[in-house]
Amino acid sequence: MSPCSALLPDDWSAGVAPAPLPESAKLADGHDDARPWQSGFVEQTGQLEIANDRYTAATGIVSRCEARDAAAVVKARPKVLGIF
Repeated sequence: MSPCSALLPDDWSAGVAPAPLPESAKLADGHDDARPWQSGFVEQTGQLEIANDRYTAATGIVSRCEARDAAAVVKARPKVLGIF
């Protein structure tokens, strides 16, 4: 594990749980009621947004961490006669 990945929250490695499947329901006329499934898909879209936000946040953290590390390497390079 790189030092940069240590900055990510531990619970992110478990991923984002899907929304639970809705319970089927019937209308008074005997047809299937679509409303539980509609709200279930809205919930699942919310879970997808959480997962996508985590990816964006993680790549941002890693990019900043890599830039910081690259700057530290340049700064730490030995100089010849204290000049170059």
